Formats: sequence, structure tokens, C-alpha cells
Amino acid sequence: MARDTSSAAPSTASPGEVQAEALTVAAVARRLGVAPATLRTWDRRYGLGPTDHSSGEHRRYTAGDIARLTLMRKLVISGVSPAEAAQRALAFDGESSADVISSTLAKEVTVREELVETVLRAARAYDRNFVEELLRSEMQMRGITNTWNEVIVPLLILLGEEWADEGTGIETEHLVSEIIKRLLQEWNTNVVDPINPRPVLLACIGEEMHSLPLYALAAALSERKIQAQFLGARTPIEAISAVVKRSAPPAIFLWAQLNKNGDFTALDQIPSIRPAPRIVIGGPGWAAPNAKDAFEKGSIQKSAVHVEDLVEACEEILRAVGG
Repeated sequence: MARDTSSAAPSTASPGEVQAEALTVAAVARRLGVAPATLRTWDRRYGLGPTDHSSGEHRRYTAGDIARLTLMRKLVISGVSPAEAAQRALAFDGESSADVISSTLAKEVTVREELVETVLRAARAYDRNFVEELLRSEMQMRGITNTWNEVIVPLLILLGEEWADEGTGIETEHLVSEIIKRLLQEWNTNVVDPINPRPVLLACIGEEMHSLPLYALAAALSERKIQAQFLGARTPIEAISAVVKRSAPPAIFLWAQLNKNGDFTALDQIPSIRPAPRIVIGGPGWAAPNAKDAFEKGSIQKSAVHVEDLVEACEEILRAVGG
């Protein structure tokens, strides 16, 4: 895929003003890890397009636009329907979220568009073996994190868009998800000479059912020689607490897709042990409106680190295990 050398307007802004830089659709697509066509679809269908427009020039995405699109992408990849995700993204005050904007602008993902389209065509033809062969080859050559960001995430977004647009393809999405899950499980069984004597703990908190990101995280950690104990979907806080008492994990990662499952007060139920584990939380369910207030008022006793993506989750856990 050719690189768009005119992706950003020339800027002499100071570091504190870089968030105001307006970007083209190609540049934003790279940063979010989606195809440009996906952004155009979100603009046409949901009104999630660029707000910056000067006469005679192409429309460009502002920092606020990017923050809303970041939320849209997170929700869709977590399993929220595109229509619902768009409603929540449009209602989001993106201008007030400097963390989301800065982390998005700092990253760039090259979507493997031709490969994504190839896998999508094979999945629509129910060619399970070919899909599995392609994805396994990518994981072996490019690694879990790159394959997840460059191929799997864009693929799942396209499948979700097909379901939202035409009401079809749910069986294709299930086929692809099961193949991805199996491949990630295979990858996670081969941790040789782990750097952590006690495994980190991964779980979907509350009634959370969507566990595919946890499989990706477990596999990505195995690449870094970090062993993990995987509790999976719908893990009650009581079960998490019991495992913490018995195994004393150096880090705990809790995934929540829905706000009702991202219950910050549940973190207080995790038992205090020595040494204290690093608590890492991820997923759009932790973006509840009252989350920031809860932290600022000190109503949450446990210190938790919120991560935005797979790379950040791995980095935080790596720090916890001393890698």
C-alpha cells in the first residue's frame, strides 16, 4: 500500500499544540488501523466524518474527530454493533480526551488491505482451511501483535460492517472468530522458559462474554515469554479474588466490553497481597462516565492502570514481571 506523503498539513505548532493538527483520511486510517474505505463508510452511514473543511481543500480530521473514531473502533472490535457504537461515539466529547488523542496520534498501523480482502473472500466461501493457513502464516512471520493490528482487527471490523449494512454474514463472523481463537490458543501453549515464575492473571470481569481480545493478549504475552493464567469469559470477582489469594500473580488484566461490567468498585474486592500485583484494565467497558470522578474522589482504593490497546497491555504486564 502506497504511503500518503501528504497525510498531514505542514505544521509549526509547538508540542502542546500538535493535537490540533488536521489529518487526511489516509493518515487517520493508518493511525487507527482500519481501511480508508471503513472511515468513508462511517462518515456516510453514521456522520462520523471530518469536521474541518476549507473551501477548495480536502476535508481533514481534527483531534476531536480522531478521538471519536478511536472510540468507534474500540467499540466495534469489542463486539458492539456499528450502529450503537456510532451513537456512543457521536455523543462522546472527544475534545476533552487528551489521552485518547495523544495515544492515537503517536501510533501508526499499516493495514494489510490486500491480505484482509483475501481472508474475507475465503471466509465468505467458508474455506476454513485457507483462512486458517493464511492467518497462521501471518502470525508466524509477523508475530501476534502485528497480525492482530494489521489483519485481524480490520477484518473483524469489515465483518461487523457487513452485518450492520446488509444483515448478513453473522455465520462468517463466527467462523472467523473461532479460527482466530483456536490459533491464538495454540500459540499460547508454547511458553518455554518463562520470565515470570508466577503466571499473570487474565479474565473478563462480571458477565462479560467477549473474550477474543484476551486470547490475543495471552498469545502476545507468550511471544514475550510471559506465562499467563486464563480465566476467560464471565469471571465473577469472587473467583478472581480466590485465584489471587492462591497464586499471587504479578499482574492482573481485566477486560470489560460493556459499561455494566466495567465496575470500578469491584477492584476493591481484590485481596491485598504482598507483593501487590499490578492491576491493568482494558476495553471500552471501563470508559464509564463516572470513572474519572471515582478515581479523583479516591473512592477506588486499588490502583489500576488503564490501557488502550494490545501493545500497551503487554508493556504494562512486562513492567510488572520485571522484564
